[in-house]
Amino acid sequence: MSTTKKLWIGLGTLLAVSFGVLLWVGGEIHRQAPPMPEQVVTESGDVVFTRADIERGRQVWQSIGGQQLGSIWGHGGYVAPDWTADWLHREAVATLDLWARRDVRSGYDELPAGQQADFIVRLQTSIRRNTWDTDRAEITIDDDRAAAIALVSKHYDSLFSADPATVDLREAYAMKNNTVPDAEHRADMSAFFWWTAWAAVTERPGKEITYTNNWPADELVGNTPPTSAFMWTVFSVLFLLAGIALLGWYHAVSAHTEVAPDKLPETDPLAAIAVTPSMRATAKYFWVVIALFLTQILLGAITAHYQVEGQELYGFAISDILPYSLTRTWHTQLAVLWIATAWLATGLYIAPAISGHEPRFQRLGVNLLWVCLLVIVIGAFAGQWFAVMQKLGLERNFWFGHQGWEYVDIGRFWQWFLFAGLGIWLTLVGRALWPAIQRRDESRSIVSLFFLSTVAIGLFYGAGLMWNEHTHMSMVEYWRWWVVHLWVEGFFEVFATAVIAFLFTRLGLLRVSVATVAVLVATMVFMAGGVLGTLHHLYFSGTPTAVLAIGASFSALEVVPLAYIGFEAYHTYRHGKATPWMQRYHWPIMFFTAVAFWNLVGAGLFGFLINPPLPLYYMQGLNLTPLHGHTALFGVYGMLGIGLMLFCLRGIKPAAHWNNGALKACFWSLNIGLSGMALMTLLPLGILQLIAAIDHGYWYARSAEFMQQPIVDLLVWMRVPGDTLFSVGALSLAWFVLRLWVGPRKARAELPDNAEPAKR
Repeated sequence: MSTTKKLWIGLGTLLAVSFGVLLWVGGEIHRQAPPMPEQVVTESGDVVFTRADIERGRQVWQSIGGQQLGSIWGHGGYVAPDWTADWLHREAVATLDLWARRDVRSGYDELPAGQQADFIVRLQTSIRRNTWDTDRAEITIDDDRAAAIALVSKHYDSLFSADPATVDLREAYAMKNNTVPDAEHRADMSAFFWWTAWAAVTERPGKEITYTNNWPADELVGNTPPTSAFMWTVFSVLFLLAGIALLGWYHAVSAHTEVAPDKLPETDPLAAIAVTPSMRATAKYFWVVIALFLTQILLGAITAHYQVEGQELYGFAISDILPYSLTRTWHTQLAVLWIATAWLATGLYIAPAISGHEPRFQRLGVNLLWVCLLVIVIGAFAGQWFAVMQKLGLERNFWFGHQGWEYVDIGRFWQWFLFAGLGIWLTLVGRALWPAIQRRDESRSIVSLFFLSTVAIGLFYGAGLMWNEHTHMSMVEYWRWWVVHLWVEGFFEVFATAVIAFLFTRLGLLRVSVATVAVLVATMVFMAGGVLGTLHHLYFSGTPTAVLAIGASFSALEVVPLAYIGFEAYHTYRHGKATPWMQRYHWPIMFFTAVAFWNLVGAGLFGFLINPPLPLYYMQGLNLTPLHGHTALFGVYGMLGIGLMLFCLRGIKPAAHWNNGALKACFWSLNIGLSGMALMTLLPLGILQLIAAIDHGYWYARSAEFMQQPIVDLLVWMRVPGDTLFSVGALSLAWFVLRLWVGPRKARAELPDNAEPAKR
């Protein structure tokens, strides 16, 4: 049996086992999720909340932006508080103060430490006790807790309205006035917030940990890291070290196989590929990529500025037109959209190039898909604006407005439309690629892996359709991370690996046999941790301890291939200098090299910083999370998208002169700007929040009291140099692409770009 066949069998077995375990875990999450009560009643028999109140409250929360305005269970935005932690702490303080004023006729804060300690023990005994009645589907609370709930509800009613009493707090949270104009809807949303807090502090039956594994950290209510968080953090480090050692051994054994072809081509082999009409039609996708990228940066600047002025942009009341939750929604969605568009266009371009076959009506299909893309973006974004401005109505919000789930915010109708569009894309790529798959040559494995990743990209977005409007929140989080982690970070990674392998083999820089083994091994190594590593996002989302154990173990393995990413960077850079004509691909190669660097730093170092259970217990939803998110999402996938786009543009515009000065400015401005953003703001601010969360509790690290300190304002302003430089890079890229079509200069045929003419 050949090595290639063994690797295919190994990859198939690995995926079957991994997804089998992932589906089993999904069943356990469904079975052990925090219960949803039909009623919440007092010991006196009064009804406090009903299931309808809680579910309608979740609808209201989703309609105003959901996870884009603050967070629930740690997932979401960073300016407003985590509503679970905020509610929980406010309810605890209200209860303590109520008891103190009634029992000793003094405010709780005025009591001596000994009496405060007695009240705290009483509070923890009461608030952590599980009073869920399975038979009656009811939660029973005492009358004192009901009184505390009423006080906290009154605070939220004021906060989400236009009440002048909380105007300063709204500004600190970057909330517009009258975020929820309907008083009944505000009351319902309080019911939903209370239920998430109840799950966070109520112990599971027969156990001493809450439904959210004792998250958020708040010693006042007895929420401290569980033993399992310590234990599986240690094991995750051991798995990481073992994985690095194993990969090091493999690299040492297989290093001799990384041999270049005996003779490198004298001219550019890709220049001989005939650009078909459908390949040329992908140019308009790259125009959209540039437009979406620039718009995303503009919205990112507005979103970041909200943290300084709250409701205004240099004195202009922008929150009345574009609220924070909307600018952040569009900013995060556009990041995925422009990167995905670049990759989808690469697939449409590369498929006929691989097979040498242009199917009938292929160009029509490419153009039709482009129109669908525009309709989806415009329609989905318009629906979200109407939703956040509370002009759509709850009954239409789920389908056409804002679902409230970060990265999968678009309405369900637009999700189905996008899924259909991906089906069209899969069909177009597959029919163009099919002749190459049928050929039994040595490149068949790379082509097959490219095709299978295309199938996975087309189908796995369907995970975002697995929940309904009232599906339990723990299950929504489970399926949502299938999309965010597996779809974006998983199968797109395999797709990109196969495309790059194809490019280097066609350029004659790698032997096909060597590239085939390398691609299959890389896919196996990534998927070994990548599939079950999805669970590290779900430690505190109302999931059982098994999620914490499996997620910690396998998310550590995700970092393993990144430990040797320096070898990939070296080999990629070496390919760029292999022959004089490779100077034509200097900047695409440089962007691939940057991908390797940010894979190590953003996905590896900053990823492992927050992924183990114990660190994430304190860091989830703090600015260390976007530190990883920005450096991994743009640093890896964004840089890769730009590199792939430049490869395609080289083929679409073979005779055009490349403005290497613009590309140089683009490359270094984007990389230095991203570094400045990460190191000058996100990292130091995240560390300050981490210290606050450990010392005072998670609620404090996300509170207005902490986030409105002068040092925080200073750190936010320190983003400006990095953000400005990053914007210069994006504009340089836009200028480069524009000049390829508007007033282009013709390249000198006798010399590759960047080459110097011979001296006499």
